[in-house]
Amino acid sequence: MSTDNLLFAFGLTLFAGLATGVGSFIGLLHKKFNPKFLAASLGFSAGVMIYVSLVEIFAKAKDSLSMEYGDKPGYWMTVGGFFAGILLIGIIDKLIPSGENPHEINKTKDYDDKQGKTKLMRLGLFSALAIGIHNFPEGLATFLAAMENPTLGISIAVAIAIHNVPEGLAISVPIYYATKSKKKAFFLSFLSGLAEPIGALVGYFLLMHFLGGAAFGFVFAAVAGIMVYISLDELLPTAEEYGEHHVAIYGLIAGMAVMSVSLVMMA
Repeated sequence: MSTDNLLFAFGLTLFAGLATGVGSFIGLLHKKFNPKFLAASLGFSAGVMIYVSLVEIFAKAKDSLSMEYGDKPGYWMTVGGFFAGILLIGIIDKLIPSGENPHEINKTKDYDDKQGKTKLMRLGLFSALAIGIHNFPEGLATFLAAMENPTLGISIAVAIAIHNVPEGLAISVPIYYATKSKKKAFFLSFLSGLAEPIGALVGYFLLMHFLGGAAFGFVFAAVAGIMVYISLDELLPTAEEYGEHHVAIYGLIAGMAVMSVSLVMMA
């Protein structure tokens, strides 16, 4: 395990996590949202995550587990890991109140109502905390994937980075409207993304010496389930709430197309 590999894996994780700051920056450039733009962005993110999960990550997990346990048992373990990931993220979403859940973003019109600054600030802070909770396992998965296979690590990092951009919007908007401070809104959004490189550090110090090929395969399968759940249950429905149905679908298809081309180029 070379120092260059460690730095590369950590750099990918940092890149993915700090994409929340990019989302915050984009949101703060405009006083009002463009609903169609946000709908297309969310759809694009969903397309990237669905494609890379089902085409790349699931297949890598199956190959890894099949090498350890044989074709049929390995396939069953991959399927089990996939649905275990769905169960995990479903439980996390269930435990976070919907008003503070970053994957259940309030519609733009809600921000235009005369809500109290305290309520808006609370929404932003809880969103930052909730996103940090979600980002931690994402950072761990990105780091482990990059250590095992740099190409797969890049694919996961790109998908998660795109996914994190609208999450940055979810944090910065209510905080900005509560404080009228772009600096504070950007800082808190940026800070929440640091949960991903922290997850990478935990992965290195606590898990790297204990995980074998089978465990890596199971983690990959679970990550695929997590990303598909987020896309279908949260990102795509939210995209349709913001804009027209076809805007969200066009974004979805564009996300799949971009990810497919990038995977072919990196193959």
